[in-house]
Amino acid sequence: MKKMLSLLMVFTMAFTALTGCSGKKTGPETNPKDTTAATSQEVTQSETTTAKKGGYPLKIGSLKGPTSMGLVELKDKADKGTSEGSYEFIMVTAADELLGKIVNKELDVALVPANMASILYTKTNHEITVLDINTLGVLYGISGDASIKTTADLKGKTIYLTGKGTTPDYVLQHILKTNGLTTEDVTLEYKSEATEVASLLKEKPEAVGILPQPFATAAITQNDKLSVVLDLTKEWDAKAKAEGGSLVTGVTICRNDVLKEHKEAVDTFMLEHKKSAEFVNSNVSEAAALVVSSGIIEKAPIAEKAIPYCSITYIEGKEMKSLLSGYLNVIFGIEPTSVGGSLPDDSFYYMP
Repeated sequence: MKKMLSLLMVFTMAFTALTGCSGKKTGPETNPKDTTAATSQEVTQSETTTAKKGGYPLKIGSLKGPTSMGLVELKDKADKGTSEGSYEFIMVTAADELLGKIVNKELDVALVPANMASILYTKTNHEITVLDINTLGVLYGISGDASIKTTADLKGKTIYLTGKGTTPDYVLQHILKTNGLTTEDVTLEYKSEATEVASLLKEKPEAVGILPQPFATAAITQNDKLSVVLDLTKEWDAKAKAEGGSLVTGVTICRNDVLKEHKEAVDTFMLEHKKSAEFVNSNVSEAAALVVSSGIIEKAPIAEKAIPYCSITYIEGKEMKSLLSGYLNVIFGIEPTSVGGSLPDDSFYYMP
């Protein structure tokens, strides 16, 4: 029991580090005001879908937000009984619930923050494996100041972001450093939640806010003075590509016992996951309707605007290892505990 409580505390801290949510509560991956079907107070477990057919039924968990958005086409097929594999989907708003279910073996597969996967790998004595990268960077610089074109233009600006010592903070620090700036060159104002950052930008559009999707799209939709001035993924990758890394947000992990005993089911899921992600990116309007019906975002127009900026992807194998290891290496260099205190070895990465 002590081990379980310790793990859950670590997972909650890791999730807070990724999303920048307040340490006082564990919120959803993304839950912008007026864009979701239900608040975290109203729902902790969104819904479960089962595809009743032959084969091992994989239990798949994801957080409400971009990682779940990449699964909506596969979930729709499972609803209709047309998926190749057999699946049970669960979408939750609390990271400790999702990660607790992995530790308790109530889930076989989970879509989790990249740094959390590394922490989980260490804390469970290497009992999980990363299957793929499902989401790249979802952080954007939002402002009403049209003079901001590059990271260098942030010098002298006030920047609002969630949580000191969180992943958005680490990402911004790294981007500033690689562009010849330090935190002394800007004024950083830390807030507890993304909605608070959005509210401040409404009052001070000349400032800069670092927001994840779909918060960023929601803020722009609700205030025509604001626009995206920086894509932090592009800013990160402009420097990190030379080292083989990329700004990675979400990865898909699988319990090793499941991978060993039900490899065919896992491989089938990976193929269908890839097709689902491709569908969402290629059929935005249809995908937006599925995102709404899944309860991830409340309004289709906002979902349709947000999808192209959510960096939904599917990357496996050698490219996955290269991008993810590069990202974890950078974050480790800033704060080792953010990835579990040590970098994962080769067995962390699934090579189909």
